[in-house]
Order: sequence, then C-alpha cells, then structure tokens
Amino acid sequence: MAYIKRPKEQRGRRRVSAVRERSECRFCRDHVDHIDYKDADTLQKLLTQRGKIFSRKRSGNCASCQRKAQRAIKRARFMALIPYSV
Repeated sequence: MAYIKRPKEQRGRRRVSAVRERSECRFCRDHVDHIDYKDADTLQKLLTQRGKIFSRKRSGNCASCQRKAQRAIKRARFMALIPYSV
C-alpha cells in the first residue's frame, strides 16, 4: 500500500469554516436565578439512567448553571429526593 502525501497547504490542522451559533442553556433561557434542589423532575433530566450527572457538553448548560445544578443534585441526593446510583 502506497503512502500518499497531501499537498503542503493541506497539511496540519484542518480548518472549520462554519461558525456555529451558541445557544443558551435551559436555565438561562428561562431566566432561572436559583436551581431548587426540591425540584426532582428537573434535576432528573440532568442525570443518566445510572444516576451520574451529565457533563456540560451533554446537558447543554453554561458553566455557572452547571455548578448550580451540580450543587442542587448533590443536596437532593443527601435529602434522599433522588438516588445516588441505580
């Protein structure tokens, strides 16, 4: 099998020309200031089937809302409103 070299201008990192529009997270969209730990239905949407917290990339939250949600999930777990694991 022969090795084919790419032209010099194509070597290195590939460039992405499309600029993706940033969307707001669900909490910023609804102008939520405080994520309540007693709202188990909303917090359950941020967990996997096994009880793990979704990452920011997977959940679509911004950094500050992800921290608020993480804190609320941990409080809800401590209060036995949602399980630690399944």
